[in-house]
Amino acid sequence: MDTAERTPRPFRFIPARRPEAGALSPVESLLPAWDGTLRLLFRPFIGRRWIALSVVCLFLGGGTSTAAFQWGLGALPTDLHASDLLLRLRLMIAPHRSLVALAVALSLGLVLGIIYARCVLRFVLIDAVIKQEVAVGAAWRSMKSFGRSYFLWLLGVVGTILAMVSAVLIVSFRYLNSLQEAGHPWWVASLLLVTELVGIVFIGLLVAIAITLTDDLVAPLMYAGRISLPAAWGIVWRLARRDQSAFLTYVVLRFAVSTGISVGVLFLLFPALMGLSSGALISAALLTLALRMVGLAWVWNPVTIVFGVLVLCLFTVLLFALLSVMGMPGQVYLQNYGVRFIASRVPSLQALCRATAPFDRRR
Repeated sequence: MDTAERTPRPFRFIPARRPEAGALSPVESLLPAWDGTLRLLFRPFIGRRWIALSVVCLFLGGGTSTAAFQWGLGALPTDLHASDLLLRLRLMIAPHRSLVALAVALSLGLVLGIIYARCVLRFVLIDAVIKQEVAVGAAWRSMKSFGRSYFLWLLGVVGTILAMVSAVLIVSFRYLNSLQEAGHPWWVASLLLVTELVGIVFIGLLVAIAITLTDDLVAPLMYAGRISLPAAWGIVWRLARRDQSAFLTYVVLRFAVSTGISVGVLFLLFPALMGLSSGALISAALLTLALRMVGLAWVWNPVTIVFGVLVLCLFTVLLFALLSVMGMPGQVYLQNYGVRFIASRVPSLQALCRATAPFDRRR
């Protein structure tokens, strides 16, 4: 008994608990994502499923976050004279304002159409990852509303940021001119330019992180709970505030895994692209040689132009098919990784994953 004649309570050891009981850490989510990817792609292997997923991932970036769209055409061992062709096209269109307006409208429509398809197909991929089956048509029809919400959010965020950055750049350039006219030292203008460049890079990084978290974590919550994008972002934000270290580790590890997958994909793609482009060049050389042997010469006329366009279209289709097929497993794995990580923290999404993926928790 103590001085107050009260019996002291026995000391009990209470073990420390993670902020989210039962939640998988970023490292622990890697293995369930790997298992889910293997079951979707190889258990069993279905060719139509690979083709459908390849088409979906083609609109999502070619397979990885730094996929070969950034260098695919540049890797071809031939000079397409793209800059000369674009210059001639610009000189031909410039005198005609109607053609300029039509070109701008078509280009803008094409870009917006691709972005909209990307937003809807993100949910198609999530549907395939969770259900372990691919039904692009049915998923597209049922996911259009979520894709439209994502599309409008993406346009709003990116458009607002671009407008703000453009306004700041315009104002800063005018301020630089005034500094030069006032006779200030050159290093003042240089410091301002460097600051602006660092700011633009930092803003771009924040946008990339926001889009990545939306693809990986927010979109699956929209799919599972049939909720709006702001509501799903609110859930992710509350979870991130309660478990900051886990979400920060996820972002770092996610970009590390993405970079590793990208390097592996590019390592496999380079010889394949070289072989494809070499085969195209050899075929063209053999065709030219065969024409010369029979006493003909290749000349550009309406028939040969149509034939050349068809061959170029076929080559482009084969090129993008190669890019998407080889990069698709990486995109499926990254989506699986985000789904497994956030599903262990949200019961509604975890229930959907458990219905089709028995290996959802660590052993």
